[in-house]
Amino acid sequence: MTFFLITFISIIIFYFINDYIKNYNFLLNYKGQKHQKFSGMINVPLSGGIFLTFSSILLFFPYNFILSLFVLLIFIVGFISDTNLLSSPKLRFVIQSTIIIFFVLLLDIQINQTNFIFLDSLLENSYFKYFFPVFCLLILINGSNFIDGLNGLMLGYFSSIIFFIFYCDLYLYLVIDKTFLMNFIIILFYLFILNINNKLFMGDSGSYVLGLICGYLLINIHHSNPSISSFFIVLLLWYPCFENLFSILRKFIFKRSPIKADNNHFHQLVFFYIRKKIRLKSLDPNNFSSYLIILYNFFVFLIGSSDPSNTQLQIILIIFNILVYLTIYFRLFIFKYSNSFKSLR
Repeated sequence: MTFFLITFISIIIFYFINDYIKNYNFLLNYKGQKHQKFSGMINVPLSGGIFLTFSSILLFFPYNFILSLFVLLIFIVGFISDTNLLSSPKLRFVIQSTIIIFFVLLLDIQINQTNFIFLDSLLENSYFKYFFPVFCLLILINGSNFIDGLNGLMLGYFSSIIFFIFYCDLYLYLVIDKTFLMNFIIILFYLFILNINNKLFMGDSGSYVLGLICGYLLINIHHSNPSISSFFIVLLLWYPCFENLFSILRKFIFKRSPIKADNNHFHQLVFFYIRKKIRLKSLDPNNFSSYLIILYNFFVFLIGSSDPSNTQLQIILIIFNILVYLTIYFRLFIFKYSNSFKSLR
């Protein structure tokens, strides 16, 4: 009952905070950067991270004070990025790394088994066993920010993860209870509804916080119950992580800075194709693109959740996801730049 009350009060308070932010043109999304123009130039407050962070802190505080503290710290990094006070990607990454290193060390976060022989042998090293979760969490939180480019996409994706933690009873391997998880799902659903209606965006702060929380929960679930295949955890997190890694590789191939934003992420190409090809007045290509990606991943998660301990099944699904991603990506990339390719002939 206490958790439901906290959630209800948080929603009421945030309604007025978001209205205040919007009326006074504070913390707005659109700052004129090229990569922000692909889906529109409207001004929407980046206030989702504020509500998510302080609601999460209130929920997590009784269970884990240190986790609540680091949720606040990673929020601050995202918040000063959203306000453009921290405009240097390199400095932002250094600060992120420092926070995540202390986060892993103080909470003793370890990944002891991956079902990958070479990696498991490296994890026997006392230094690498802490370096690896730091690397994974950095890839995840930045990948979460990468996929936060369409209404509801990042929130819908991570809401699916939380749903399957609940659906598969994986929360039993954590110190949290069912009521906590239900409240967290309510918060994410509330933010999702506001997000798809352009009432708020999550911003860097919301992306970092949600990525950190989900990463922490899933690592601890596997640590508490190694019988759950590590590849099931990878399956749940594959999209933001692969988007990040593929983006870095793609930019290196085209001899561009991996930290410079562009409009060639997977979701942006899907949006571009739908906007050009499907012309229905009742269809919002922004939201529709998000729904397609979310539903695809939800269906894959559903298959994987049928047997979370089956490593072979999870590997097949991960490989299938990557092949689908690459096939669609290159087709849509060629579609977007077809005129440029013709001019080179």
